[in-house]
Amino acid sequence: MDDVPPLLLPDVPVDVPPEGLPIGRAAEVTGLSVEALRYYEREGLLLDPTPRNAGGRRRYRARDLTWLAGLVMLRETSMPIADMKVIADLSRRPGTEAERLVELERHRARVLEQLARTRRHLAAIDDKIAAYREVAAGEGHRADHRTG
Repeated sequence: MDDVPPLLLPDVPVDVPPEGLPIGRAAEVTGLSVEALRYYEREGLLLDPTPRNAGGRRRYRARDLTWLAGLVMLRETSMPIADMKVIADLSRRPGTEAERLVELERHRARVLEQLARTRRHLAAIDDKIAAYREVAAGEGHRADHRTG
């Protein structure tokens, strides 16, 4: 990840002490739950093994948090965990930018398909809302007419 320009990963605006952040604070900063952080680690989604303090507790460095923020973004775009794993595996190896590009282009195509589907669904909902507004306005008018 050291060779990746920083603008390709989301900014995590938090000061991280040299010893890193404990898991609860890392969860808070990334928007993940503690359980999700542990799951991501078990699934091999982190670039490096999470460092631990003398007591064996996880400590997340700025690099870890930035990477996790990138994973959160991918997950929020509905990227499957299996695909995130592929990206993580590729990102651990220099010279895999072309393969990463292929994965991200594939995911972009899926996101565009989902976006088009969502737009069609939104248009259908808007049509239903307009129809119900018309009916509701007509019922209100009839009710006023009957009492008036």
